[in-house]
Amino acid sequence: MKKLINNAEDVTLEQLKGFGLAHPEIEVHFDPNYVAVAGGVQNRVAVVSGGGAGHEPLHGGYVGMGMLDAACPGQTFTSPTPDQMYEAGKAVNGGKGILQIIKNYTGDVLNFRMAADLLRDEGIEVRNVVIDDDVALKDSLYTAGRRGLGTTVIAEKVCGAASQEGYDLDQLAALCKKVNIHGKSMGMALTPCTTPQNGTPSFELADNEMEIGIGIHGEPGTERMPVKSADEITEILATRILEDGAYTRELTEWDSEKGDWVDVEVKDITFQSGDEAIAIVNSMGATPISELYTVYAKLAEVAEKHGVKIVRKLIGHYITSLEMAGVSITLVKADEEILRLYDAPVNTPALRWGV
Repeated sequence: MKKLINNAEDVTLEQLKGFGLAHPEIEVHFDPNYVAVAGGVQNRVAVVSGGGAGHEPLHGGYVGMGMLDAACPGQTFTSPTPDQMYEAGKAVNGGKGILQIIKNYTGDVLNFRMAADLLRDEGIEVRNVVIDDDVALKDSLYTAGRRGLGTTVIAEKVCGAASQEGYDLDQLAALCKKVNIHGKSMGMALTPCTTPQNGTPSFELADNEMEIGIGIHGEPGTERMPVKSADEITEILATRILEDGAYTRELTEWDSEKGDWVDVEVKDITFQSGDEAIAIVNSMGATPISELYTVYAKLAEVAEKHGVKIVRKLIGHYITSLEMAGVSITLVKADEEILRLYDAPVNTPALRWGV
């Protein structure tokens, strides 16, 4: 294992220290670990997210004006604990409630739910919205249902802007749910990754093999096959996304009238000719941006053949899996509201425009 680390057990702590020194406009807190906008939040809904380390810049890199107000990093590929979300929520509570955006991984979902209950006991209203946009498969080692992928980035951007505009908590939760059902993602891997704590690759791939539908923790995908060209890989991923059917499932959310968690049926959109979309072509970690542009060229072609116009795009490292080589594609159907909020100013370590 070759990594720029010191002690494997101290990786997350040391990276947080470095993050804080590099970005003094963001407060880094320890024991429990979380990062938050300096000065907290005043008179608007706070937006909080989090997840295991190793996916940077998700989530800490998206803390700042127009996006997240706080993020809670767990250990590498490990969910943060409820006390992290609880303390982060209290720190950024601006008196209008908290929206927690959660990727659909079992530990994340359970721990954010526990944190919401603790915050509610303190008189703070909380809404949890789960992102489950991975079209590759329904269940995996880490989830019940589809996994959370790149739509998380768009949800954090759009909801952060909406909070700045003055959306109330229920409006913000409804918007986040809309982004989720409008978003679809799928990824693939050319190589595995190695977590510092384990020191060995998360799975094995021969030099002439690739895996389609891989998860961001190295979870198995849907198919292992000989390595194909960039155009062939992109065609596989983009076609699965654009032709994915209307996925129906039950997600658990807080019912303020009943004062309890309830299961609610949720159904995705399907892409139709004439739709506009926001695209992310994302490196899984090791794949360089030059190769991502090759992928984007083919993605734009495949989308056009399906009658879908890509009107905004992000190409680079946005939700990674350490040093895994590979790519994920995300398409989010964009309406006027989503585009307006996506275009709003943002100033974070990883995303910045309009300022």
